[in-house]
Amino acid sequence: MDFFGFYTGTEFEAYRFLGHHFTDDGVIFRVYAPAAQKVALIGQFNDWKEQEMNRVHDGQFFECVNKDAKNGDLYKYRIYRKDGTFIDHCDPYAFFSELRPGTASAVFDMSQYKFHDKKWLSKRSTMKDQPLNIYELHFGSWKKNGEDWYRYDELGDLLIPYVKEQGYNYIEIMPLNEYPSDESWGYQATGFYSATSRYGTPDQLRFFIDQCHKNNIGVILDIVTVHFAVNDYALWNFDGTSLYEYPNSAVGYSEWGSCNFMHSRGDVCSFLQSASYFWLQEYHFDGLRMDAVGNLIYWQGNKDRGENKGAIQFLKNMNAGLKQRMPECILAAEDSTAYPNVCRPASEGGLGFDYKWDMGWMNDTLDFFRKEPKYRKDAYHKLTFSMAYFYNENYLLPLSHDEVVHGKATILQKMGSVYEGKFPLGRALYLYMFTHPGKKLNFMGNEFGQLREWDEKREQDWDMLKYPLHDSFNAFIKKLNHIYLEHPALYKHDYDRTGFEWKEADLVNDCIYAYWRKSEEEKLFVILNLSDKKRKYTLGNLKGKCLELLIDSDDQTFSGSSKPFPLLNPDDRGAVFMDLPPASGRIYLLKDQKKTKKEKAEE
Repeated sequence: MDFFGFYTGTEFEAYRFLGHHFTDDGVIFRVYAPAAQKVALIGQFNDWKEQEMNRVHDGQFFECVNKDAKNGDLYKYRIYRKDGTFIDHCDPYAFFSELRPGTASAVFDMSQYKFHDKKWLSKRSTMKDQPLNIYELHFGSWKKNGEDWYRYDELGDLLIPYVKEQGYNYIEIMPLNEYPSDESWGYQATGFYSATSRYGTPDQLRFFIDQCHKNNIGVILDIVTVHFAVNDYALWNFDGTSLYEYPNSAVGYSEWGSCNFMHSRGDVCSFLQSASYFWLQEYHFDGLRMDAVGNLIYWQGNKDRGENKGAIQFLKNMNAGLKQRMPECILAAEDSTAYPNVCRPASEGGLGFDYKWDMGWMNDTLDFFRKEPKYRKDAYHKLTFSMAYFYNENYLLPLSHDEVVHGKATILQKMGSVYEGKFPLGRALYLYMFTHPGKKLNFMGNEFGQLREWDEKREQDWDMLKYPLHDSFNAFIKKLNHIYLEHPALYKHDYDRTGFEWKEADLVNDCIYAYWRKSEEEKLFVILNLSDKKRKYTLGNLKGKCLELLIDSDDQTFSGSSKPFPLLNPDDRGAVFMDLPPASGRIYLLKDQKKTKKEKAEE
């Protein structure tokens, strides 16, 4: 390890030195605890009796070799403070952990698994000009194995065929680092290098990712670089001092009751960015979604308290280093602030992310669709405003887990109508989402209109698919997903102005929106009637062209009421006429009009 780099925050592979590693002489254990009076190794391999660790290098590190340690053995570090008291801590750099409520680290040999995804790795990219349709899930509650969780190596057999059939090409998994409380969903971590033992071993997780790659499915991991759990056996007060956290309580604790990392410390930065690189390098994850980036940009996430310069520099350095090592991996920021240049490379003064979650789009869109019909025209421009700022960043459109918990209601339940009326609104919402520029993310259960808020203790309400309205809603989402994957106009020029053109963005009283999505290969026309009345619409200047219907959200196939015309041919003036049902949307493909035999003969 580059010790100068570790202290100055430029080290990206600290895990190769710290933690535990198999050698010819046994397992070597190393821990960083600069303020400790002394440190001892305790574990199953020594009957939990102290084996003193030696100060090494500059005296800030402790190490020892144990010849009896083997795969799966539990261990901790007994760290003595200056006053002679001690606390037993799990290993900050451990690769595996005891199943909660146990708190020990576990020995694990990370050198044994061999990946079989070379073909996938050779072609993966950041997907800027490709379709990126992400299915977000919580590993333990997508489906349950009776009362138990599926293991990492078991869930793939169920999940992968489902994801492919539904039309997603990436999955994003909520945090898989070790954490003590199920209710935190992994966002309050104790093991930043340790794949949670809830679902199996590190090698079983690597097998799962291998499976996904063999089926052309990318995998993004949700990670936390802002804060950590307050449990005293983990990072808190690790060596008797505030080694990882701020000593000042005014900024030391987050709004979630956890400890904020002190990003102005080089050793903390090396710890975090090495963890980020670890998941990409050792597990072959295809990208990282970084949680609560706004809480890194501003002190406590509050713009009024000013910018956290140390944390901002950490983000720039980490993202630049990750991109230097793995330029094809995706880095996405969950950031609700208006801080500029989040997606500009760090070398050009930006934060260096590939994508930023468009929280403004999400909030405005859901607020619009919550409203009763009579109020929608007053909120009309909530659906046009996003394009006024869209090209400032590389935005990703999320309808994530955060929108279906804590009394917020599920996506379908939010729709401003009675039960039966929620489905056409929901279909129109998703048609708008999938034709709006930007990559897509949808949380599990949304695809079949789940009405119960997500609960990490229960699997999704798959029984809902027995009901026709939910089954047909899922059929619509499935078809929409595949249309998105198959049509370049919906993704190829997301981030330049050639890919989108408003046709109607001011029909306030009619609540009609219309726009073109364009690529070199094709041109699509999208129209939405989001009022509660039937509307008529005329599209002109189509001489020699026609419109082929790709999908109608009000089609009877999806429990709508329409039998739409599959092809719209213009009249002599080059105009086509549309009857638009309420709360509906359509996507048309612009094509050359076929000429009749008579027309061909006249030519």
